[in-house]
Amino acid sequence: MKKILTYYLAPYYRRMAAGISIKFFGTILDLLLPWTLAHMIDFVIPTGNRNEIFLWGGFMVLCSIFAAYLNITANRMASRVASDAIFTVRGDLFAKVMYLSHEDADQITRPSLISRLTSDTYYVHQMLARIQRLGVRAPILLIGGVAMTMVLDPVLACVLLATMPPLALVVVFVSKKGIPLFASLQEKVDGFVRLVREDIVGIRVIKALSKEDYERGRFDRINRDVVEAERKATMTTAISNPAMNIFLNLGLVGVIIAGAYRVNTGTSEVGKILAFMTYFTIILNAMMSISRMFIMISKATASAGRIVQVLEAHDEREPRDQGEENADSPQAPGPNIHKTDAVQAPHIEFDHVSFSYHGNTDNLQDIHFSLMKGETLGIIGSTGSGKTTIINLLMGFYQSYRGTIRIDGQDIRTMKFKDLRHRFGVVFQNDVIFEDTIFENITMGRSLTRKEGEQALNYARAAEFVAEKGGLDEKLDIKGANLSGGQKQRILIARALGAGPEILVLDDSSSALDYKTDAALRQELKTHFQNTTCVVIAQRVSSVMSADHILVLEEGKAIGYGDHDYLMEHCSVYKEIGSSQMGA
Repeated sequence: MKKILTYYLAPYYRRMAAGISIKFFGTILDLLLPWTLAHMIDFVIPTGNRNEIFLWGGFMVLCSIFAAYLNITANRMASRVASDAIFTVRGDLFAKVMYLSHEDADQITRPSLISRLTSDTYYVHQMLARIQRLGVRAPILLIGGVAMTMVLDPVLACVLLATMPPLALVVVFVSKKGIPLFASLQEKVDGFVRLVREDIVGIRVIKALSKEDYERGRFDRINRDVVEAERKATMTTAISNPAMNIFLNLGLVGVIIAGAYRVNTGTSEVGKILAFMTYFTIILNAMMSISRMFIMISKATASAGRIVQVLEAHDEREPRDQGEENADSPQAPGPNIHKTDAVQAPHIEFDHVSFSYHGNTDNLQDIHFSLMKGETLGIIGSTGSGKTTIINLLMGFYQSYRGTIRIDGQDIRTMKFKDLRHRFGVVFQNDVIFEDTIFENITMGRSLTRKEGEQALNYARAAEFVAEKGGLDEKLDIKGANLSGGQKQRILIARALGAGPEILVLDDSSSALDYKTDAALRQELKTHFQNTTCVVIAQRVSSVMSADHILVLEEGKAIGYGDHDYLMEHCSVYKEIGSSQMGA
């Protein structure tokens, strides 16, 4: 919360000061009304002077009009400050999410990031707006009301003030208990968002497997958890209003009894008692407003902490401390590993790289290979063997690995973020097609011409079906729902090829292509991208058999490395895969 108040609100301090000043004067005018009414009842009306009555009545009307105008103006200013500040917060938060390191994103989780961008920023926005409105008005009404009652009748004011200590204890208790409960509630909401997101994305699978009732059961359980957490939080904060009503009403009873006695003895006037009752109502409403503010502050504090956690997380553009190389017991390279050239450094080099996602068991263990510019590496292995992890490390998504990854002889952890990523054209496993035109899905905001987009479609063997659908300006549905699996993959490959990448990464990008199209695509790459270094992850041996080097993975370890012929002779796992797919 401190960062929100001191950093994001700093540019608006002057506007806030002006709004608070306007709100202050408007509130003072509201406080003058009961005192004016008491003065008229006790001193003006008994004289029977109509002109003086109209004069004081006109004064009350003017106070009401100016108070309303000033309060409305201050509220509008407060709303604008809150909106502008949270606009900046949302912008910075979204930008941070875009550059958030994968380690931190995995730890926070994607559904939680969505929740922080939406509901958490909403709670902070509500707090910023109301703290400028009620946060200024309510304390002034409370303090000013008590001050006015002291001026009118100190004895009755003391009766009222006796209720303040227990009221303060209620507010402290509720705020102390409420903040942790609302933080726990937001964590439950994160899980709720995650389940809803998964079910909506996987609705076809759920229907295909007739798992609707099962998912409803899961939803009911997590929905019940959210409701229970919300009930605990709201029941705790709900104590404040009834408790305040009890104490203030007890104070009111005391004021009425004492006031009646004092009027009867002639030590007080009826107008003062009426004004006192009005001030009591003002004080009651102010206390209720303060109570509601503490509840809102409890929610906003929990939300602000979650927002600041993301804002202060590691940014991929900021270098981490370079990891130490695992030089304790490096394994000897395989027989066909490309040796470092004395003149030219390898284009891509993994030097005894090990990595663990959670810091327990290594997901990759002592991976070592090198590629010269224009060479192709095929990676093959069972699910979970570490194929995609190699790509994640190569592109710098994770940096907490042991060993060294170099591009053109330079450790990638010493490269600037954009310099590294601009080298790549990539098709990820389960990649995303956006709800936009085919051309925009290829360019992705890059300065590519339509001619370059058409050329990329030709290379990806996608030009024919794109022409049938209406050309580059044809609108695609979200996630490419109006495309077949093979068509999606070819659009994604065209995106990767569009800017003429230095390094091309294809992560299982031809699984939906028929063998003929797959072979034609490989021929296009061989013909038009001879100087592009390729890393191809595939399940088919036919997709990698022509690669210069093939890396066979099993449980994060390299169990084979070489060309197709070498592996068919020396790697039993590769030979088994090849024999099962292509025949003995």
